[in-house]
Amino acid sequence: MSMILSASVIRVRDGLPLSASTDYEQSTGMQECRKYFKMLSRKLAQLPDRCTLKTGHYNINFISSLGVSYMMLCTENYPNVLAFSFLDELQKEFITTYNMMKTNTAVRPYCFIEFDNFIQRTKQRYNNPRSLSTKINLSDMQTEIKLRPPYQISMCELGSANGVTSAFSVDCKGAGKISSAHQRLEPATLSGIVGFILSLLCGALNLIRGFHAIESLL
Repeated sequence: MSMILSASVIRVRDGLPLSASTDYEQSTGMQECRKYFKMLSRKLAQLPDRCTLKTGHYNINFISSLGVSYMMLCTENYPNVLAFSFLDELQKEFITTYNMMKTNTAVRPYCFIEFDNFIQRTKQRYNNPRSLSTKINLSDMQTEIKLRPPYQISMCELGSANGVTSAFSVDCKGAGKISSAHQRLEPATLSGIVGFILSLLCGALNLIRGFHAIESLL
């Protein structure tokens, strides 16, 4: 089933969570995605303002504006245009409701948790396409996504979560080792050349001694 599962509001500069959905599932896949949420939160300042991360059966999408990021988790088959329209609604409501000075000076996590009420109502609307289609116009968002598609984040860009390297990161590191094997060798030094010549001379002397030994036996 195509649907939005959860959403969060995060401060860009330090990844502080300001608000989030409170009704998330406890499945293994969802718990893994929550780790990706935390990893992305730490890198928001380094990423473009509209991004998508594909994580198997789920997608994580987010937009950032005025120092705040709006992030959502949905099933992999949820339409892109609906996902970013949902995030756009969260952004507009949050900016209207809260003074940016308050978000900039917030010191404790989830200090705007009451915003979850709006997240839940909006999520329910977007998970019911029949009621949604009559209330919003998606053409502008479709045009915007075509002109400026969301940046596709790779797992390699995330690194590791809580010090535990993911399988994707291991693959990336392995690929790096393979490519490094094809790097050019460093040029030989003078001491290396002298050592090589001496090795050849020793080999030649041993060969001559071997011939003499064989002649004496015969």
